[in-house]
Amino acid sequence: MTTPLDDILENFEFLDDWEDRYKYVIDLGKELPPFPEAERSEENRVRGCVSQVWLVKDVGRNDAGEPVIRYRGDSDALIVQGLVAIVLALFSGKTAREILATDVDAVFERIGLKDHLTPQRSNGLKSMVNRIRDDARIALEAA
Repeated sequence: MTTPLDDILENFEFLDDWEDRYKYVIDLGKELPPFPEAERSEENRVRGCVSQVWLVKDVGRNDAGEPVIRYRGDSDALIVQGLVAIVLALFSGKTAREILATDVDAVFERIGLKDHLTPQRSNGLKSMVNRIRDDARIALEAA
């Protein structure tokens, strides 16, 4: 069974030109479900991003009782909105342990993002990942 992340990685492999890859990232962001205005709150805002980024988590449990975290997110910038979509494909619906065990750098390196993002966008991406990892640590401690 392929995951949304598998689809994204496969599509990146077919796109040789970085202009096409940027367009694809923007398209991913446009495919995010509508984000309620009420959730664009200070509590949901990700600090460390130049653009406005919001993440909302829902923590549930799987059959083994482990915390599973689902995310919704959005940004006010098109490229960053696409980065949010990639981060959600990478983490949303995973257990807290899976989130903490994910080699984010390997995934972003495979896509080639590390070499093609401005330092500000790289910092914002790092802030999103850190927020999600903090959520996972908190969910595990509460479990």
